[in-house]
Amino acid sequence: MLRRIALVASAALVVAYAPPPVSAQSADWSRVDLGTLGGSISQAHVINDRGQVVGHSMTATGQRHAFLWEDGVMTDLGTLPGSTNSNATGINNRGQVVGGPYFVANSPQAFLWQDGEMTDLGSLGGSFSMAYGINNRGQVVGGSTTAAETLHAFLWQDGVMVDLGTLGGTYSQAYGINDRGQVVGYATTSTGQLHAFLWQHRAMTDLGALGGSYGLATGINNSGQVVGYSITGTGETHAFLWEDGAMRDLGTLGGPSSAAFGINARGQVVGYATTATLQTHAFLWQDGEMTDLGGGWGAANGINNRGQIVGRNDSLGHAVMWTR
Repeated sequence: MLRRIALVASAALVVAYAPPPVSAQSADWSRVDLGTLGGSISQAHVINDRGQVVGHSMTATGQRHAFLWEDGVMTDLGTLPGSTNSNATGINNRGQVVGGPYFVANSPQAFLWQDGEMTDLGSLGGSFSMAYGINNRGQVVGGSTTAAETLHAFLWQDGVMVDLGTLGGTYSQAYGINDRGQVVGYATTSTGQLHAFLWQHRAMTDLGALGGSYGLATGINNSGQVVGYSITGTGETHAFLWEDGAMRDLGTLGGPSSAAFGINARGQVVGYATTATLQTHAFLWQDGEMTDLGGGWGAANGINNRGQIVGRNDSLGHAVMWTR
């Protein structure tokens, strides 16, 4: 039985290769420091269309707690009973928040937070679970250990957690879900490779990789466009956009690597990429061009349909929002 907890105050595989997209430096974006919960570090993961932001922050006592930021105020969402840490990784337009532990050994279960209460979502029979995404229908996805303590992707709805299986291997994890109930993440194949997947109609489809043996899907919009990152045929890690059965390499900001973490309804993609000087910068990709959001080291983790972007700035050590 689920526990209602009061808020604690404290398709066949097709891979398309394209020339690396043009990169640009943008001076059009302003950066807002979202602050912390009293500690020195924070990071934002997702922003909904109402401008509500979730993530985790260090508190004044050195713990890591999930937060909800809205209208300039960062609220501590607390933890599940018996734990000292939490991490918020998803939010929908209804303000429902999901997440789980920041330190696995201390707070082992996924949660749903709404109306000031945190609900333990349980597991697939194992000792650990973590929720990463929630859609506007209240469906939650993430990863949980089974009774055999192997990690499997799950879909949680109306108090029931369903095992989504794998691509023939041992492990899987889900990171994103859209309002159509399509789920994305990664799973191992029967040969031990780790590939991005799309789950729909009760079946898991292998989206493959960019020529290498590794691929991971992190987000999906309501049009079914999928983003993530993958090893290429040359051994580099690059961000990708998958649509209409093809995986497109989004390139970098001049360096060897990139990764995409979020996509909105307009097909705008955010993530991080290395520059020619091997710094890691937040980027926005749209219309074939990757733009450096500026501000030095950092990463963009989420973007809403208004084009607001959230993530982290490593020079500040704080959660940030980029706006025009």
